[in-house]
Amino acid sequence: MKLGINQPYFFPYIGFWQLMNAVDEYVIADNLHFIKQGYIQRNKILVNKEPQYFKVPLHKPSQNKLINETELSLDEAEVEKMLHTLKCAYAKAPNFEKVYNLVKEVLEFGLTEEGKNLALFLENEIRLVAKELGITTKIYMASRDVILDDDYKREYYVVQTCKNRGATEYYNAIGGTKLYYQEFFRENGLGLKFVNTNSDIKYQQFDNEFVPNLSIIDVMMFCSKEQIADLLQRFDLEEGYEKPEEAVEE
Repeated sequence: MKLGINQPYFFPYIGFWQLMNAVDEYVIADNLHFIKQGYIQRNKILVNKEPQYFKVPLHKPSQNKLINETELSLDEAEVEKMLHTLKCAYAKAPNFEKVYNLVKEVLEFGLTEEGKNLALFLENEIRLVAKELGITTKIYMASRDVILDDDYKREYYVVQTCKNRGATEYYNAIGGTKLYYQEFFRENGLGLKFVNTNSDIKYQQFDNEFVPNLSIIDVMMFCSKEQIADLLQRFDLEEGYEKPEEAVEE
C-alpha cells in the first residue's frame, strides 16, 4: 500500500494533488507545527498577469503552535474581499463560475464554529478540491485517525505513520530528497519514492505568458477535467539519495 503524508495547505499547486493521486492513502499531518511564510494559509493566483498571494487571515499565528491549534480570523467582510479579488482576477476564465462557487464554499466554512480551526478548515478544502479533481484516494487526518504511541520527529514520524496505516511504500514531494533517505526507509521495511512534477507543464492562461506553480485555483479556472486528469499524471517518480552522505557530496 502506497502512503502520502503532508501538511495541509491552502489551495496548493498541482504537485500536491499529483502526490495525493499517486497513492492509496493520504494523511493530512495537522499535528505538526505551523510554519509562517509558508503555504499553509496562502497560495498564489494570477492577478493582472502576475502571481499574487491569496490568503486567509489567522488569529495570532505562531510557530510554537501546531496547525490544529491555530485559528482563522475570517469574517464575512474578509470573505467578500477575497471573493472580489478572485472575481477581478478570473471573471473571464472558462471555468470561473464553478471554481468561484467552490472557493466560496470553502471560505464560508471558515465562518462556522468548526471551520475556525485551521486544520479542519484545510481538511474540508482538501476534500472538496480532491473530489472536484476526480481524486479518489482515501484521506485521513493525523491527529484524529492516526494515533501514534509517542511524539516522533521528522523521518521517525513518517515511518511510524506508515506502520500505523500498514503501508509498504512512502511517497513524498521531490523537495524531501534531503530529508528522507533510502537506507533508513529500507531498514524500516518501506519503499521510498519522490514525486517530481514535470517542469514543462503549461496551459492557457488568457493570452498571458505562462506563469507556473500557481494555486490549483488557477489550474481549475483554465483547464477542463480531461486536461486536469492529464496534468495529474505529469510527474516522474524518483528514488532520491541512498544516505545523507550522498546529498552532502552533491
